[in-house]
Amino acid sequence: MSKKVVCYGEMLWDCFPEHEIPGGAPMNVALHLCQLGLDVQMISRIGLDAHGEKLLDFTSSFGLDPTCIQKDEIHPTGKVIVDNKDPENIKYDIVSPAAWDYIALTNEALKAVKGADAFIFGSLSVRNQVSWETLYHLLHEPVLKIFDINLRAPFYDFEQIEIILGYTDILKINEHELLIVADYFDIDLPEKSTHLEKSKMVCAYLTEHFPISMVCITLGDKGAMIYQEGNITSHPGYSVKVEDTVGSGDAFLSGFVKTYLEGKRPQDILDFACAMGAYVATQKGGTPRYEIEDVLRVKEAAK
Repeated sequence: MSKKVVCYGEMLWDCFPEHEIPGGAPMNVALHLCQLGLDVQMISRIGLDAHGEKLLDFTSSFGLDPTCIQKDEIHPTGKVIVDNKDPENIKYDIVSPAAWDYIALTNEALKAVKGADAFIFGSLSVRNQVSWETLYHLLHEPVLKIFDINLRAPFYDFEQIEIILGYTDILKINEHELLIVADYFDIDLPEKSTHLEKSKMVCAYLTEHFPISMVCITLGDKGAMIYQEGNITSHPGYSVKVEDTVGSGDAFLSGFVKTYLEGKRPQDILDFACAMGAYVATQKGGTPRYEIEDVLRVKEAAK
């Protein structure tokens, strides 16, 4: 029987000068999990507009259950305006307000989370009080909670993040975000300590002060690490010819969730998650179509 996963947050369009593509980290994760054979629901909100209808058509083509995708009569479907004139310094304008800022607490959403094996959420989706209050209510449900911290300045509030961490079982964070968190909590990181030592210090603090049982740190093309019970498990990642890195982190998380729910060991979790991230980096866009054999070929090519 397939594991059930619920993703909470933004679904939107990334609007480049030349084209628009569906996006939003929670939606990307949901669509990857669908392709990996899990039973997935997405709690989000779209506008009653053409962009919203296109998003519904797009997500439905992956088999995503639309039951918890709400429709907003007032606010438009979300957009991110992408300025890529300087490829080394791409700028993003996450348009506000958007329909996903107004995710309501519904019976369908409560039912979905109550019946889930895992509940995944980030920090961007709670920039508005309405969606924040809905997530806060859902966090009280007794389900495995996975926090993809996904800090997007200026749309995060550490008072909120501290509250969310108080309900988090598994934290996914990148190496840059780890240092931001360390700075906020005033964690002393000696200058001469190595990157690995600093990571362990921050993870030790987080697991001591919050109910977090596992921290997954992504390192870009250098792979990833898992911190659990004082131990670090690491993976160097897979070297591939990169088409673009859009959605690679979301693919990584979906691979992580699939294998974690299967009860795999940390090393095996990282191996598959890194292969997922690497494969998606070889494709255009954040949610390419693939079979699991395509992902496994990344691992085979590295042997």
